[in-house]
Amino acid sequence: MKGKILIVDDLHPIFKESATAMGFEVHDRPLITRAETLDVIADYDGIAVRTKFKIDKELMQAGANLKFVARAGAGMDNIDVPFAKQQGIELLNAPEGNMDAVGEHATGMLLALMNNFRQADIQIRNGVWDREGNRGYELKGKTVGIIGYGFMGQSFAKKLAGFGVHVIAYDKYKTGFSDEYAKEVSMEEIVKQCDVLSLHIPLTEETRQMIDDEYLFHFRKPIFFINTARGEVASVSAILKALDQGKILGAGLDVLQVEKFPALVEQDWYNELKSSDKVILTPHVGGWTFDSYRKISEVLIDKLRSLYPVD
Repeated sequence: MKGKILIVDDLHPIFKESATAMGFEVHDRPLITRAETLDVIADYDGIAVRTKFKIDKELMQAGANLKFVARAGAGMDNIDVPFAKQQGIELLNAPEGNMDAVGEHATGMLLALMNNFRQADIQIRNGVWDREGNRGYELKGKTVGIIGYGFMGQSFAKKLAGFGVHVIAYDKYKTGFSDEYAKEVSMEEIVKQCDVLSLHIPLTEETRQMIDDEYLFHFRKPIFFINTARGEVASVSAILKALDQGKILGAGLDVLQVEKFPALVEQDWYNELKSSDKVILTPHVGGWTFDSYRKISEVLIDKLRSLYPVD
């Protein structure tokens, strides 16, 4: 036996099946609590999680035998990465598994915003037929700016390839990444040229609240704004203010700085956000399709095999 893995979240069955076939003993306990996990984690070599709770210093110290953490998703913000590295714990994630889902979701949100799908649908259901009030914009000829050109940003750029747009991208941590889908530019060029801005960056102390009043002030043209990354990267209050001022023409938000109920309804910006006909909201599902559900686990298994080659 290669070791024991504890699954504490909802993962596709292919993960358990494949890990078992590799020689692991796998305990699939999606309803386990954090307290229960702390009690048993010392018995395991690996833990697999989505977003259920943080894999922090306390949990990793309790897991004295932990050799790896498998994160069924792209971001690692619910894992104490520095402490894991300090402890020699391998970290596996799967941005390759949901990048197509995110790219398609961002594209769908953008098209819906530019063509007033939400407003038009509501109006017709309420007996209003307003063609002029729902006149939209075409993507062709527009400049789309992407912040963060990793798996998600690249996927979005590829999805846009057939629309006749000019795609530019900025990534603070990469250089020389221009390709057939996007041109690498400075942040100054993003601010000057964009008709559309889409975020594809992780949540870090550096990116937290990056999109604020000051940042949005500098854009030369009104923009459509898409966030399928992390909610805490962008201030909802700043987005609403920019919508009111006409600096943002429409916002597609799959993520918010506070998510889930009842916490969401308690935010002072929630009522304004939900009543805006210039905003489309989805419940952090950009990377969570029926297809990505399986693909994420397949990617994790491939990475697990690289750590534990099959004899």
